[in-house]
Amino acid sequence: MTIEKKLITKTPKLAVYDCGKTKYQPALEMQLNLVEKRIANEIPNTVLLLEHYPTITLGANKNDNKLLQTRQKIAEKNIDLVEVRRGGGTTAHNPGQIVIYPVISLTSLDLGISEYVRQLETIGIELLNTLSISAQRLKGKPGLWHNEKKIASIGVKVKKHVTYHGMAINISNDLDIFKNIVPCGIKDVRMTSVQNETQTAIDIANVKQTISEIVTRLWA
Repeated sequence: MTIEKKLITKTPKLAVYDCGKTKYQPALEMQLNLVEKRIANEIPNTVLLLEHYPTITLGANKNDNKLLQTRQKIAEKNIDLVEVRRGGGTTAHNPGQIVIYPVISLTSLDLGISEYVRQLETIGIELLNTLSISAQRLKGKPGLWHNEKKIASIGVKVKKHVTYHGMAINISNDLDIFKNIVPCGIKDVRMTSVQNETQTAIDIANVKQTISEIVTRLWA
């Protein structure tokens, strides 16, 4: 599957691309390719914005990988199941959820991993604020939360100081996909989305533009 990248923003230090809707594995392969190019300093810091077709991913922390359905039943629902090496546990992706994959050199921004994760959270909080959603960090619970319901998931990986994987924010996606998993291994978690909370139709293209403006202000 070929992924078409549409340039949204380009500065000497940062490029932001809209990659449309894509299956998970091709997007991961693209990230890995960009990571190697960033390590070699062949490209600037790069951010990919996209939506995934229905996918459940299992993270590096096996204790947090908890499925509520058998793998066969998940496959029967036409949901891909992929094991990845990012941080965090089980999560789910589907259209209407915006995924942000930054491939950035932490050294170029003078950031440590913890600082980088905090900046990812800040990007999500700022975006959600523009959509009339107040989001918070909750101690001991990864991701972003609105009224104790989870609205965004974060899982990152770093190779030679270059990041990949990133953050998924529920905008207008079908939340039923989360009934197949225990999100990030957190028992009794309730998932929500912007549309679920506001009962308002959301323009995904506008969301991507807003994210581009936020990351450009932060990282360019």
